[in-house]
Amino acid sequence: MFTKAVLATLGVAAICAVPLCAQSGAVSKRDADFLKMAAEADMTTTHIGKMAEDQGATDGIKDFGKKLAQDHTSDYQQLGELAAKTGENVPKGIDKTDDREITMLSKSKGKAFDRAFLAHETAAHERLVKAFKEEAEHGDNADLKAYANKALPVIEGHLHDVQDLQKAKTHKA
Repeated sequence: MFTKAVLATLGVAAICAVPLCAQSGAVSKRDADFLKMAAEADMTTTHIGKMAEDQGATDGIKDFGKKLAQDHTSDYQQLGELAAKTGENVPKGIDKTDDREITMLSKSKGKAFDRAFLAHETAAHERLVKAFKEEAEHGDNADLKAYANKALPVIEGHLHDVQDLQKAKTHKA
């Protein structure tokens, strides 16, 4: 009899807790996927930015790499705080696909690195702008939507910076 009462109480408690979990910031699959993608992009871009500081042929590339590393490190920290608030986890390591891209870039030096770096960052930031706009407009979690709106101008700025660097390289060639 006592066991039935305990089980019934736990069952009622679990049913009552479901709405509380939803209110405490649980996120949809779409939002969780965005959070994971953004965190992986931050880690990868930070790493590649640091590579640009070391391997870039020009001060422009080195400075842009430093800016990327700083901005995406800060963004990753913000994502971690947001993830904790929503009950989600952010990845702690670079995705295998991104690791392959890093390996390919690491084999380049000087002007060859600059070309590969600019091409990579252009494509990466075009994808990020699209994903952040999508989240800002259609995300389910209000906090994640606000984060995407706040981060979007920085990411768009990076895209414009990398496009400007590419134009400068084209005019010098």
